Amino acid sequence: MIPQATIERILDAANIVDVVSEYVTLRRAGANYKGLCPFHDDKTPSFSVSPSRGVCKCFSCGKGGNAVHFIMELEQLTYYEALKFLAKKYGIEVEEKEMTEEQRQSISERESLFAVNEWAADYFHDKLINDIDGRTIGLAYFRSRGFRDDIIERFKLGFAVDKWDDIAREGVKKGFKEDNIVKTGLCYRKDDGKLTDRFRGRVMFPWFNISGKVVAFGGRVLDARTKGVSQKYVNSPESSIYSKGRELYGLYQAKKMISKEDCVYMVEGYTDVISMHQCGIENVVANSGTALSHQQISLLHRYTNNITLLYDGDAAGIHAALRGTDMLLAEGMNVKILLLPDGDDPDSFARKHNATEFKEYVERNQTDFIIFKANLLADDAGRDPLKRANLTKDIIKSISVIPEEISRSVYIHECAEMLGIDEAVLLRETQRDRLKHIEEVRKEAEREIERAKYLAQKEATAKAQAEGQTQPAEGQQGTPAATATPQATATTGATTTAPSVAPAPDGDPHAPSPEELEYLESLHADTPPPFGGEPVAPTSSGIADAVYDLRRTTAEDKHFFGLEQMIMRLIVRYGDRTIDGVDTDGNPLSVTLHEFVASELAIDNLAFRTPLYARMLQMLEEHAGDEGMTPSKFFTCNPDIEVSREAADLMSERYKLFVKKERKPEDDEADATDLGGSPADEGESEPDLEQQAADKAPDQVVHLMLDYKYAVVKAELKKVREQLKDKSLMQDIDRCMEIMERHKELNETQRLLAQRLGDRVVNNG
Repeated sequence: MIPQATIERILDAANIVDVVSEYVTLRRAGANYKGLCPFHDDKTPSFSVSPSRGVCKCFSCGKGGNAVHFIMELEQLTYYEALKFLAKKYGIEVEEKEMTEEQRQSISERESLFAVNEWAADYFHDKLINDIDGRTIGLAYFRSRGFRDDIIERFKLGFAVDKWDDIAREGVKKGFKEDNIVKTGLCYRKDDGKLTDRFRGRVMFPWFNISGKVVAFGGRVLDARTKGVSQKYVNSPESSIYSKGRELYGLYQAKKMISKEDCVYMVEGYTDVISMHQCGIENVVANSGTALSHQQISLLHRYTNNITLLYDGDAAGIHAALRGTDMLLAEGMNVKILLLPDGDDPDSFARKHNATEFKEYVERNQTDFIIFKANLLADDAGRDPLKRANLTKDIIKSISVIPEEISRSVYIHECAEMLGIDEAVLLRETQRDRLKHIEEVRKEAEREIERAKYLAQKEATAKAQAEGQTQPAEGQQGTPAATATPQATATTGATTTAPSVAPAPDGDPHAPSPEELEYLESLHADTPPPFGGEPVAPTSSGIADAVYDLRRTTAEDKHFFGLEQMIMRLIVRYGDRTIDGVDTDGNPLSVTLHEFVASELAIDNLAFRTPLYARMLQMLEEHAGDEGMTPSKFFTCNPDIEVSREAADLMSERYKLFVKKERKPEDDEADATDLGGSPADEGESEPDLEQQAADKAPDQVVHLMLDYKYAVVKAELKKVREQLKDKSLMQDIDRCMEIMERHKELNETQRLLAQRLGDRVVNNG
């Protein structure tokens, strides 16, 4: 375990803008920065980074947090792995406390696999440079491809000697476990249990993930041995640190240039990427001949909307160009195709030209994908009516997945002219195809929900059986996000269920047009919209993250959640501010915001309905006496990941207030000498506004607590009135009188609270 003091040092050192900008292209937006969200298929910048608060948040999908949470989510690391990642980045030494065996195992396996791969990459590279076989076979091959030493170093190219157990023997000698060497895919076990090297006798291409860690390898049989070999290339099998559908070869080396050029070139092979780098074209990645996945497209979309597919000009290249492009279009990418001259692939073409010549050729010859496809299919169909009808359907299918309506309209117009078909006919068919596409995605989303429910139920049942229960405890069923926990409030006598509520995305770039929405609503009128939003069609990618929120909550639940969230936001941000008053004897008294909230709840024997907020308040009470404790730092640096995530979310804010300053005569004189101007010349600076917000926090907390108590009384009154409507109550006079007395007390309490609030009209009907 990492000591709390070290965690705080890491978070203090981790500049949120620096951390995020390694993965996302950020542009300044006032005091904050904005960019495309890396966690969902973002088409317009919805990811905000606040350097002053040290947090980031996507106001569309809701993901974010501090620097640790960002790295956890993006790199799929545990909390402590993410802390070590940042500690290494900022040169902070981590001295760990003793961990339990279970903790040690869960953290160490992924680290061990990364360590094995890192060592193997260095080992293969050293063999290439210093081993006699490496130089005469492997290095000679790379030299024959024209690769310079700096390029070989940049991609850490290597050579695996032609021995059955070289890497296995050397790895064990280095202290790595045999099981971990097997899990990385460097070796496999034969029937007799012995380890055998997977890549023997091949030149090696390490795969780096987006943060520069070696996750896998590709090995190529050399030219002299390719005749009759079924597999020229062998790649690492999938593992806990590598999934071929989530990685793109060369992205780590290309990501900065992709952002700078606002364009990415997609090729098929390792040597295509490397040759283009050597030519001077660095914004290039390879999918290694496999079909593109949604995850790979999302990776690219973080850096650019523009992609050019570079393929050979032969039939195989044309087929590759058509593969997977509908997925790119559906994600809002601008897709262009470039077929190279016959006999050339990106590797050979790059070796014949410098960067300027290559870019000029691309600009002259690249074609928009829809136009490319229309021309290609039109040539194939000729004057055959049936073929022309089929090619038209094929083109319409591609146009229909494009999320942006204006783009669809432009393509329909262009294709109508090229194909000689009435534009209205194409528009009608495109609309029909798009509705089918959205319906298919909706059905897949529902299947995802059912799968998630089934897995959650299965997990809850297994847990209950392990604990000796016959069935899952209430609150464990349904989706994993459901966290209902009954809490009784003695003052009101009410027993309520904590809401499981999450704010809905503000918008969805894949949202259907009004006509499509009307169509979907007519089909699925019973499907509830996400909390706080209108019905939105899920996207074709990231379905598990974009499915409809089927959790049902009452208006009362939402109201309590909203009040508790506002109170906790003020506590997290300004919880150490003080509220001045008097005690029961009239003596002056000063308490912090969080102490005031805790005492106000305790006086009336109340508790927050949202379990997480109740837990956070309890944690504050337990640590209130800690030296130098401030709620903002206590929560954002908290080892409880659920708490620190929520704190970072509460620290985030979508909008910054901008207060116009009253203009004074001296401002005109200043303008005459300083024409540059700055935001501070026009309005109050962010620190001034932050100070104002902090000063107002105590009054806001007092008012919100009155609001909260008023809501509790109102909710209880509603229940009491429902009880009084029960005709059977008249058969029990004592019980009836008791409830009527309770009704009277609650009415009087509501009246007094309304007076204190000053803005409530009490309806005692």
